[in-house]
Amino acid sequence: MTGRALKWEIVSGKQARAEGHPTADLETEWIKVHLARPVPANGQARVLIDKTYEDAASYRRDGDAIVFERSLGIRRNSVVLPAGFRLVSCNVPSQILVTDDGRVMVSFMNPGPGAAALVLRAKPGLPAGTARPATTSGPETPRALPSQASRLAERARQDREIVYSLDDPATHRFSLYHDYTETRPGVDRYVNVVRAGSTVSSPSAIVLDTGEVLEHETLKGAAITRAKIDVGGPVDASTEAVVIRFPPVEQGQSLRIRISETYTDKERYYVDGGELVWDRSFGRPRNTVILPDNWTIVASAMPATVTETETGRQRLYFENARPDEIQVLIRARRVR
Repeated sequence: MTGRALKWEIVSGKQARAEGHPTADLETEWIKVHLARPVPANGQARVLIDKTYEDAASYRRDGDAIVFERSLGIRRNSVVLPAGFRLVSCNVPSQILVTDDGRVMVSFMNPGPGAAALVLRAKPGLPAGTARPATTSGPETPRALPSQASRLAERARQDREIVYSLDDPATHRFSLYHDYTETRPGVDRYVNVVRAGSTVSSPSAIVLDTGEVLEHETLKGAAITRAKIDVGGPVDASTEAVVIRFPPVEQGQSLRIRISETYTDKERYYVDGGELVWDRSFGRPRNTVILPDNWTIVASAMPATVTETETGRQRLYFENARPDEIQVLIRARRVR
């Protein structure tokens, strides 16, 4: 949140076990990080750990090539090649991107239950180039493609998450919360535009780092224009937006925000032939849908991981590694 360094130390496996990590390997060393503040109720603590490793088994030369072969259990990963190296092969489906300094980066999200057995091969010989795609026409660019920059954004780095908790489908109502991190200096608000056909109620927001409750307001039509709120498109009488305000983000700092709302949407959440139907597009990388009490999934058009909540409600998790939306269609039946 602050960008400031945290106190840390290296401890033995025995000490790690004694201080809250009961399965710590006694033969290894552990990094113990002292948090800046206690974790608030329903909140989070965000820590960035920067380490340097030396591991001949994972990272080695093979003739004129370099090989990075490592089992990666972390869910989101990126591997940046040395300057001047070109990617030869990659066995895990990944985005191939270019860093600001022109190096090749391999980035992926791992939706599977186990670690990704990544194997990368690279060789020298990458010619100099630009770090970002061109957005204007030139002698070698017959068409302007301004959308390329957004399409080539690193998907795995995006940390927006949303959880939908469905009420009985006869009500067309569901509650949700979505989390996102704001890092842009000077930004002091979040604008959530209500989809056409939906109505919103009971909005609220907190800073997950501290538990602080944020101010909010719901604006519609001309009120959006008067407040000079940018909703990313034209504003008419039916346009509705929830505006969350927070102190401007300072350089090198960030805020992790959770926004909660209740929606009613007859067009995308309804009953058909006695079955619950949820038909909604998801643009975020990580999306969770919790079915109402006593309903069970019978069909899902998009692949999902299915688990149960502590109260026995079915939970469907959709992980979208693509840079575009997925159209999620769920059908469920009431349990007898």
